Amino acid sequence: MANADIGALDANVAQAVAQAADRALEGAFDTEFPLDIWQGGGYTILNMNVNEVLGNAANEILTGRKGQERVHPNTHVNMGQSTNDTIPSATHLAIAPELDRIVDGLDALAAVFAAKAEEFKNIVKVGRTCWQDALPLTLGQEFSGYAALMRRLAGKCRALRPGCFELVMGGSAVGTGLGTSPGYMDAFYRHISEMLGEDVRPAENLFDGFQNADFLVSVSGVVREIATSLSKVAKDLRLMSSGPRSGFMEIQLPACAPGSSIMPGKINPTVPEMVVQIAHQVVGNDVAVTLAYEEGELDLNVWDATFYKCLFENLGLVAEELVIFRRDCAEGITANRGRCAHEIETSIALSTVVAATFGYPAGVEVAHYAEEHGVTVKEAVHALGLMTPEEAEHMIDPALMTNPARMAEAIRAFRNAR
Repeated sequence: MANADIGALDANVAQAVAQAADRALEGAFDTEFPLDIWQGGGYTILNMNVNEVLGNAANEILTGRKGQERVHPNTHVNMGQSTNDTIPSATHLAIAPELDRIVDGLDALAAVFAAKAEEFKNIVKVGRTCWQDALPLTLGQEFSGYAALMRRLAGKCRALRPGCFELVMGGSAVGTGLGTSPGYMDAFYRHISEMLGEDVRPAENLFDGFQNADFLVSVSGVVREIATSLSKVAKDLRLMSSGPRSGFMEIQLPACAPGSSIMPGKINPTVPEMVVQIAHQVVGNDVAVTLAYEEGELDLNVWDATFYKCLFENLGLVAEELVIFRRDCAEGITANRGRCAHEIETSIALSTVVAATFGYPAGVEVAHYAEEHGVTVKEAVHALGLMTPEEAEHMIDPALMTNPARMAEAIRAFRNAR
């Protein structure tokens, strides 16, 4: 279309090539692309496969038969283009809808986690650091962190999206544009912007665009970050749902299978474990993408196959897992209120209030007493004469401890009263 606009290509030939391309997009020639994804030469083989299919189809439109009488794959279809600008440009454009899928998945998962944060806002539980009991927090506060993480990751994807529409088309083989006709670039970017409804533009420096595939590394890095973040959250859910009798069992995950192969009632956390496995694959692919960028030489990075195989596999994996993680796991999470309440009421970590009120040594004494005598912190502060039962009931309150401003005011009032 661009070459026809500037008078470099016969209008009838241009129309036939465009019609052939539309048929290709509809899947009419899917069986005509037999090449393996792994191939050298900067994907010239793939580019020429496309040129030859479109050329034969266009020639058939004009003459009634396949061949090269009216349309030649190089002279007419590849006109003004090179594999070296076409393939990287196509790659950039193909990333955009994949990022959009991931953003949609992150937004949807963030909404589910935010809803769970509201649902669980009054459920106080033991915090855990280093796999040890820590200060109390609410289950809702934990889930609000997951929601914030998903929103932040979606923002990083959105920030990358404009780079998908910075292309090297018009640079031809090495960025000089040799082989294009006057006006080609302007016509190309006008047409493709209109067709896609996006602001498609040439890279600021075409030579940089040919030499360096760092944008693909940036995309791969964010996709890796999403996959590993999902894995971290999945492992949290796996731990919090461990049990049902001898684990944490603070939450329950939806059952995707009735049990194990031998143990009835053993409901495995299959979706979180799938998410962890995907992270393993994504991290491995990201390493390959990084190496492919680093291996680029001089005026073109020819390790395209690694980018396309590994990067697009990662994009697809993450987009799909977001749907499954949300639909088959996050949406069905329920809280075990009784278990959470029992754990926090008996937690030695509540002695932190004593340390904040009377000093650290007093907190240590209370913690040791509670542990040695098998009593709660509330019972220990009374036994040691630090607080009356009424004072202990008010001050050693896990819910109060989840609100630092209210806790600080309670400690100040207690000290003043003494």
